[in-house]
Order: sequence, then C-alpha cells, then structure tokens
Amino acid sequence: MIATFMVLIMTKRMSAVTALLAVPILFGLLAGAGAGLGDMILEGVIQVAPTALMLTFAVLYFAIMMDAGLFDPLVRSVLATVGNDPVRIALGTAVLTSIVSLDGDGTTTALIIITAFLPVYRRVGMNPLILATLLGLCNSLMNYLPWGGPSARAAAAVGVDVGQVFGPLVPAMLAGLLATLLLAFFLGRSERRRLAAHGFPVSNGSVEPVSPFMADAEPDIRRPGLFWFNLALTMGLVLGMAFGLAPLPVMMMGAFAIAATVNYPRLRDQKARLTAHADNVVNIVVLIFAAGAFTGILNGTGMVDAMASAALSVIPPSIGRYMAPITALVSMPLTFVMSNDAYYFGVVPVIASAAAGYGIEADAIARASLIGQPVHTLSPLLAPIYLACGLLGVDVADVQRFALKWAALISLVVLAAALATGAFPLHTG
Repeated sequence: MIATFMVLIMTKRMSAVTALLAVPILFGLLAGAGAGLGDMILEGVIQVAPTALMLTFAVLYFAIMMDAGLFDPLVRSVLATVGNDPVRIALGTAVLTSIVSLDGDGTTTALIIITAFLPVYRRVGMNPLILATLLGLCNSLMNYLPWGGPSARAAAAVGVDVGQVFGPLVPAMLAGLLATLLLAFFLGRSERRRLAAHGFPVSNGSVEPVSPFMADAEPDIRRPGLFWFNLALTMGLVLGMAFGLAPLPVMMMGAFAIAATVNYPRLRDQKARLTAHADNVVNIVVLIFAAGAFTGILNGTGMVDAMASAALSVIPPSIGRYMAPITALVSMPLTFVMSNDAYYFGVVPVIASAAAGYGIEADAIARASLIGQPVHTLSPLLAPIYLACGLLGVDVADVQRFALKWAALISLVVLAAALATGAFPLHTG
C-alpha cells in the first residue's frame, strides 16, 4: 500500500488528497476490513482535528496581519538599511525571509522577498543564487513552526499533537537560523570581494530602494494606524505559544477573532479577507483530514504493525538504538527525491512504528524527520522552487548546485543542536 501511494504521488497520477483517501480504502477493502473502515477513518480524522483547526486559524491570522500591513514598516526599514553593501543585503535577505515566513506559505514568502530584494541585487550586481539560497534555507527552517506544512504532516503521520513536535525543536530551529545568518555574512563578504575585484562600486551607504511589493500593496486593506496593536497581539500570541498558556487551536482561534474584528470591523470586509485566503486554508485542511483517514486505516487494519515488524526483523539491534539520528540523516536524501506527502505519510509512520520497538517515542521520530527540510527545499518536486527560479531568471539546476552543500550543512547544524538540546535521543538503552 505504501509503495502504491508513493508511486501515485511521485508520478503525479493522483493528487495527495485523493491518494491519501483512495489508496488506503482500496487496500482496506482488499484486506477484508470493509465493515470497520468507517470507524477507522473517523478515529483517524478525530485524531488530527485539533491540528486542522489550529492550521485553519493560523493561516487566516497571519494572512490578516499581512493584509493589514504589519510587516510593511519592517520591509521598508530593512530595504533602506541594506543600501549597496552585499553583506548587509545578504543579512537583510535572511532576516526578512525569516519574518515573512511566519505566515507558513512558501509561495507568498518567495513572491514578497524576491520582489523586494531582486532590484537591490541587480542594482549592486550580486549573484541572484545567493538570494535563492537564503530564501530557501530560512523559509524551510521557519516551516518547523506548528502551522508550517512539514510539522503538521509529521505530527499527523505519527498521531501526535503538532505542538508536542514543535516545542522541543525550537532551540535547534534557532540554531539553524543563526547558522544561516552566519552563512549570509560569509556569502555577502565573498560577494563584496568579488564585486570590488571587478570594479563594481560597493558602499555601506543607505539607499531607499523601490520595492514592487510595497508599490503593489492594496491601500484599502492596509491598517497602518493599528500597527502597534497588531504587533502587540502577534507578540502576545507567540509568547503564549512558547509558554503553553492554552492549547494552540484555542489561542489561534482567539487571536484570529480579535485581529479580524479590530482590523476589519465591517462584515463585508471580513468576508472579503476570508474569501481572499480561502484557497490556502482549504488546501491545507483537506490534506490534514485526508492524512487522518490514511493513518486511521493504516493503524486500524494493522498494516503499520506488520510493516514495523518486517522492518525490525532486518534492523540489527545495535543500529536500531540509533533510529532517531538515522531518521534525521536519511531525511535529507529522502525528502529531496520524494514529496513531503509521500515521505511523511508513506515512510515516517513505518519508521515510527519500528522505532517504538527500541523505546523511541513517536514524537521524537517526528522531530527527527524534519531535520532534512533545508535540503527538501531544493527538491525538483517542489513548485515554489520553479516559481522562485522563474522570478529570479535562473535555472533550477544552477540553484541546486550552488545551494545543496549549504542546505546539507545547515541540516547538520540543526541535527547537532537537536541532539544537544534533547529534541530526540542519540540512542536508547
């Protein structure tokens, strides 16, 4: 069943949602579990319902913050600060990408960052592959957030709460972001030397750039007068999540209700904002519920246990003790050649079940499976990489050749930090 699902996804014969539903139902019927499939599906869907609820309101909340212009002053400030200095430009790219990635949507982040920074890179003569690299690395690390696609998939795949996966991974994520900032400094300094050697004028002066992103913003939906309120609300939400003041879905629902009411008090404006972002919400939620049905059948029919037993029979106990770091290491090549859906819903549940035989918790395997995301961002199976390369006017292969070594390095930094901070164990027993 797993092989069929992965082939259908990777060959694009079926969408992730339809494959997650059709494949397990078909195999469940063939296995003679037809009478119990309904209960299995409902049990799986109920298990992922809190995650789907949280993601729904998280996407809507940050979409409203974008619409209201919460990040506009920051964009202007960063662009004005970087001037013509390649080091500042590279650091500004990393910082702004990390902040804009809070909305959890890679496509939106790519559009905003490339539109804002590409004119600056062209003006100075910097290599656009640096922009592509920093964009992908920072966005992939910020996707560790609970409303990011990979974290939600990993949690749904092993049947745990997404907040349970994310919390212990925060120090490793921050270490990865810090390493990316150091990489930005290194790449910027290298570009400064290259440009100086070729006679390009490089200065530390501040020049106000013209950003098409800022120019194309819809003024009627911006709320500059509510900037400080929106900032305080967002900071309060982030702190609340960090300290676990309430369940994530509850905090997201409350924050969304406040943000929508204060920023767009008129009912027609609220409806317009919901309509504008409905596609993103629907795409995410149906995927999570379909994943719940998939894992429900996988667990209910005993398929996971059977596959785990088969895997355990060929794994030497001496290696099985190291299943968590092994999962982290293999996540790099596997997520490069597989889609997130195929990897998290097809491979991770089997690994988690096998690891349970060695005393490794499912949430630890879920965290380990996220380590390879910086490499995954360069996968030829991803649509955003083609969008980014199209906007930058570069070839996908050139981006992969330039960025792959840096993505692997950042993944290893995150792996080391995760082991050092106890996000998952080096070994058991």
